[in-house]
Amino acid sequence: MSAPVRVRFAPSPTGQPHIGNVRTALFNWLFARGRQGKFIVRIEDTDQTRLVPDAVEGILDGLRWLDIDWDEGPEVGGPYGPYFQSERLDLYQEAARGLMEGGHAYNCYCSPERLQEMRKQQMKEQKTPGYDRCCLNIPAQKLREYKDEGRVPVVRFKMPDPEEITVQDIIRGEVSWRSELLDDFVILKSDGFPTYHLANVLDDHDMEISHVLRAEEWLPSTPRHLMLYRALGLEPPLFGHLPMILGPDRSKLSKRHGATSILEYKEMGYLPKALTNFMALLGWSLDDRTEIMDRRTLVENFSLDRVVKSGAIFNREKLDWMNGVYFRNMSPEELTERILAYWEEFPASQILRPLDRGYLMRIAPLIQERLKTLRDASGLTSFFFQSELVYEPQELVQKGMDLKTTSAALEQALSTIDSSVTFDAETLEERLRALGSELDLSGRQFFGLLRVATTGSKVSPPLFQTMEVLGRDRCSHRISKAIEALAAS
Repeated sequence: MSAPVRVRFAPSPTGQPHIGNVRTALFNWLFARGRQGKFIVRIEDTDQTRLVPDAVEGILDGLRWLDIDWDEGPEVGGPYGPYFQSERLDLYQEAARGLMEGGHAYNCYCSPERLQEMRKQQMKEQKTPGYDRCCLNIPAQKLREYKDEGRVPVVRFKMPDPEEITVQDIIRGEVSWRSELLDDFVILKSDGFPTYHLANVLDDHDMEISHVLRAEEWLPSTPRHLMLYRALGLEPPLFGHLPMILGPDRSKLSKRHGATSILEYKEMGYLPKALTNFMALLGWSLDDRTEIMDRRTLVENFSLDRVVKSGAIFNREKLDWMNGVYFRNMSPEELTERILAYWEEFPASQILRPLDRGYLMRIAPLIQERLKTLRDASGLTSFFFQSELVYEPQELVQKGMDLKTTSAALEQALSTIDSSVTFDAETLEERLRALGSELDLSGRQFFGLLRVATTGSKVSPPLFQTMEVLGRDRCSHRISKAIEALAAS
């Protein structure tokens, strides 16, 4: 019987989580959920100089927003805690001492200035930069001098004699490195905190992690981790390195492409289900045609054998399209609730309050086809909530018309609206089309004029449905104001 699947997402709280971080979390989560495994969140906060206030909360909020729940970790606990590395220092320090006693590590007293000068000289001589083992065998006298000076050493791992280090990567297949090309790296800093390498290995072992699925950028660290596992006498987990996420120009994803905080996508008005669907396709696919997939389909079908090796292209236009598909599949009630919740969290200044839920529910279907993000909703609907519109006469006058014919057409439209027994889209369209023909105006001219007069914009949801929702009184009032604006010009 195979060991249970246990995977982890181990972010560093040095900033807010971005698409690349969260895509890694999502792939781990999908892999665990599809195999009745456990998904663990572990906070790697050992780099104390780079910690960002509230970053942990931002990471957890981002996961919660996307409905990526964790079985063990912060706020949840679990049998393998604590889940903050800063609370596990004794474990790392004890391991470092054991590695030194076994001849696998040693104290290094080199100053930052010496290391900088060493790298500079190596580059000048066109050598691969790396530690020169100056402190591997320090004479007793020199050691006493360092201690008298109060120097606090770091601990370096001693890489083995020349050999080939190989990993069978789940995604990339066999990958090998020569040990002599890897220098003796630091595993414990002078402040007593471990580096990523030591903490990562010990925590993955102690938390019984079965699969390490992480970004491709960590692939070069794998031989170091394998050597640490061996020196510690531990069995390594299985490794899988996920493809990089690239911009449309195939360069590394940056802010101009969309590498922004995951919570900024929330503020921009993307739906968590749409963003999850989009991220799942950044390096994985179900087949060569299916793009819209709900959470259940993703969980049931996600497998590592369909994760690609090559970089995944981040396409913002595709995300917008996908978000729009999710909007169009919503009921009016759900769309209304989404818009209300978004405006509650991110108030739109042009939307007057208090909001009438029933009124918004009549508006929502009118913008459903054009909606790409929740942020768009305020711009598409603001005229429904405004008590007064501001008109520019040149916007009212349509091509082929003048002030006189424009004003006359609005007078006739106002009379038609006021005299209508019923005020619904079908009746309005029938009567106003007939009026346009009587006035010898094209649909583009007459309806363009009515659109600007009733909404204040050249672009709006379907005109007659919009007028029905606005209501007779508001439409009459706005057309009257438009006539006044023309008279005053």
